[in-house]
Amino acid sequence: MYLPPLTNHPDAEVVAVCGRRAAVADEFADRWGIPHRFTDHRELIDSGLVDAVVVSTSNDSHYDIAMRALERGVHVLCEKPLAVNVEQAEVMAAKAAESGLITMVPFTYSFMPVFQFARRLVAEGYVGRVHHINMRYYTAYAFDTAYTWRFDTELAGSGVIGDLASHWVYVARWLLDDTEESVGALAATFVEREPRPDGSPYEQGEDSVVLTVRYASGAYGVLQTCAVSWEGTEPFGQTHHLEIHGDAGTIYGVCDWDTVQEVRGVRRGETGPAQLIPIPDDIWQGVRRDTVHNTYRDVFRETEAMTRGWITAITEGRQVRPDFADGLAVQRVLDAAVRSARTNGAQVPI
Repeated sequence: MYLPPLTNHPDAEVVAVCGRRAAVADEFADRWGIPHRFTDHRELIDSGLVDAVVVSTSNDSHYDIAMRALERGVHVLCEKPLAVNVEQAEVMAAKAAESGLITMVPFTYSFMPVFQFARRLVAEGYVGRVHHINMRYYTAYAFDTAYTWRFDTELAGSGVIGDLASHWVYVARWLLDDTEESVGALAATFVEREPRPDGSPYEQGEDSVVLTVRYASGAYGVLQTCAVSWEGTEPFGQTHHLEIHGDAGTIYGVCDWDTVQEVRGVRRGETGPAQLIPIPDDIWQGVRRDTVHNTYRDVFRETEAMTRGWITAITEGRQVRPDFADGLAVQRVLDAAVRSARTNGAQVPI
């Protein structure tokens, strides 16, 4: 995800990598030609070798690594969710703002063409005043019963609420240019998972959730993410679905993560099914359109999306989004969703 855009950016040089296991870090470094290897993030950050770090680790370590980097004047891209709870995220966002360093939280899907075009249509008034947004994210990786930290709430904070729903919380607020007032969450754990490698039990995070969100504008959202849905698409094995209804029209977006990337729409007063609205060339930016995974590769390796955009912003001395402030806003919703799930879906203020 990160090394291709970093290695082909003219202003970036990958000089160090840190992994908990030396053999893994060495193998990774050898494969990518990285000269310096560490097994302690503190030693890497304190080494003076780096101007910026990518934190792509389990959620429970985001706070310690990112805070140390910010305290040492190092720019940070930190994986989502920003932290395991809102208390950590508040400190991280405050430190980022105080430091003036360039931060990013990679809510990946907002950079994909279907969502980029949907945002443009909403901003141009295609649907008018938004009544509601429905988003569905179906994937199948949670059918694997092997232990993974992603479903260990001590390490991840939650299950798919943090891992998948965080994407949808951000994308929805970005599409609508709106803020959340309350959220409800109905969550389930459909698959029983194996114990930790040491045999100890743990609280298993949810593998499916439906969020009901009330926005400041009066619109509402139904954001569903499920990691035990068999969609049959390869190689990602997932699908994304979007519906936005307003007083002037409706938008439908579909990305099947195989070959389909399309937006359809129908304006109020028109009859018949929603018609295909071609995604404009300037949104595609010259990336491949044959398969979704080739589009995905090209967007993040060849355009100024996400990692490349973050590097360029650092070199130009300007902020970029989504940043730690956006990560904090999403974390507030995630924490409220976890509280709601424990009360069987009651609507909880943000």
